[in-house]
Amino acid sequence: MGGAPSTPRLGSAVESAEYLIAAFVGEKSFPLASDYWQKLLHLQLDLRWAADRVLESCHLFARNNCDTRHLTKILIHLHYELLNFLLIAMSTQLLSGPSPGPNEKHPFADAAMTQMDSSGTGFHHHRYLIPGVLRRVGSAAGIIANLMLLPLNYLVSSNYEASRSSLAERSLNVLLILVNYRKCMSDPSLKDEDVNCNSDALCKGKCHPEEETYFSKNPFCKAVQNVRDIEFSHTEDERNAPGDLTVRLPFASLYDTLGMCLADEASLLLLYSLMQGNSYFLEYILVRTDLDTLLIPMLETLYDASRKTPNHIYMVLIVLLILSQDSSFNASIHKLMLPSVPWYQERRIHQTSLGSLLIIILVRIVKYNLSKLRMQQDIYLHTNCLAILSNMAPYVNHLSAYASQQLVSLFDMLSRKYNKLAELNNDKMNTADAVARGDNFLEDPIMELHIYTDFLRLVLEILNAILTYALPRNPEVVYAIMQRQEVLLPFRMIRFSELLESIFTVLSFFNSRMDNQKIDEEWSVEKVLEVIINNCQSWRGEGMKMFTQLRFIYEQEIHPEEFFIPYVWQLILFRSSFTFNPSSINLFPAPIHEDINDEVDAEKLQNGELKDDPFKA
Repeated sequence: MGGAPSTPRLGSAVESAEYLIAAFVGEKSFPLASDYWQKLLHLQLDLRWAADRVLESCHLFARNNCDTRHLTKILIHLHYELLNFLLIAMSTQLLSGPSPGPNEKHPFADAAMTQMDSSGTGFHHHRYLIPGVLRRVGSAAGIIANLMLLPLNYLVSSNYEASRSSLAERSLNVLLILVNYRKCMSDPSLKDEDVNCNSDALCKGKCHPEEETYFSKNPFCKAVQNVRDIEFSHTEDERNAPGDLTVRLPFASLYDTLGMCLADEASLLLLYSLMQGNSYFLEYILVRTDLDTLLIPMLETLYDASRKTPNHIYMVLIVLLILSQDSSFNASIHKLMLPSVPWYQERRIHQTSLGSLLIIILVRIVKYNLSKLRMQQDIYLHTNCLAILSNMAPYVNHLSAYASQQLVSLFDMLSRKYNKLAELNNDKMNTADAVARGDNFLEDPIMELHIYTDFLRLVLEILNAILTYALPRNPEVVYAIMQRQEVLLPFRMIRFSELLESIFTVLSFFNSRMDNQKIDEEWSVEKVLEVIINNCQSWRGEGMKMFTQLRFIYEQEIHPEEFFIPYVWQLILFRSSFTFNPSSINLFPAPIHEDINDEVDAEKLQNGELKDDPFKA
């Protein structure tokens, strides 16, 4: 091209347009904190280049950007504000109630639901040229893939700061809104007839049966259900029905990323959405040998339950309940040993199995809930914890001494609660006072008594399942029951007789073996355990009554949107700097969040003084 340079000149002054643009399209990568970016963004573009110079510069940029990622860096601000715009645009949901109605109008959310692939064949995501950058695609599957890859690419990092990227949080918020959105239609002809949906309750349902109204299809929900592993065989996709939306993601990276971020409620909601609606991802989780990657953050959340919101605790328990439905999961967690649990403060826990830790935490949270005042106790929490323990019981293997003791002490604590309620119901003075007041004082204790009767039965059935199916592998459980057998004696009544019969059969067997031992010194814990272990091998289960194994299955509510839509928006408003008039919000009652860990930041947030930085952790 003669003497005229065909590309911008790097030899120019550092402040010049030639230098700045040459650096942008060149091979050198500038970190985001460099002042170079401020100079480039404030550059007044008044250059006049020939077409051939512009074209060659574009070629250089396309070649070098794969290494420099300069386009991603310069557009990150734009993407962040676009995500903010999407959140604001879809915030019309805040004006509606928790139950979607046919007369509600949400223009941007409704428009997003119409983003379908015009070819009708779905969108197969194979490769992204610029990871972490939203690409324009013509299908919900493509949008889902980009929105899921954006948190993934920004969260998967070697440093903690990058894992807390506000850009990733914003994209995850948008994804959760789209996946959980429901459009109520009044035209019966628009009813979703897709019977192949993995979760019928998740994809369709009547909003107002008396008005012949139905939920229309949510392509984002469908796309999440059809997410496949990027390593998965494509031959399986060919068997999908025409029009199915298929997204391909690296399940291994997604699994590891979720494990890093599960302390965050939004990440937990994403995990739930994948597990509940996508059998492929659930199966992938269940075959992983490092289940502690997901479980440890969730167990730490339960351990810190007093600082968490009830919804956060519920979601953790629901995820654990879904996992406990699988027998391989229940067996695997007892094979995975943990060298230590540094966040557990009550006592030092070392060299314990993941299964033992799970039982310890579940029992602990039930005890914590029982210690609350009567009106503050959460029956739903008790039920879910005991359901998980029941699913685990037949597969318990080498339960630790501490976990075994906690399990037996749970029966003791429930029994004391039961006895207190029974005394209250038999107290004639309280009955007379209740009648005199004309209130329902008596009805509540009676109802509670029935509830705690069921809880006691569940704990006895859990102990029975361990003794029936796994006694030889759990000498510590036998020891814990023998040590506290006096707490069982008062319940050898008709109501619990069948369940206690088998437990006392075990006690009789091992008590007799203890009596047959001729020792001069006092019994020590080690000596008692030695006798139990030796006789576990000769245990044949004679006299044990076989009970049907309890198996609890999670079933989503008929109208899950009434819980999830308000929940998602509560999280978004609490974590963002958006300001809305609380009196205009009908989706949930204000204040929007009670879990405030930093009172100063919370006050600044409500006053609009705390602003988000897309690059700040």
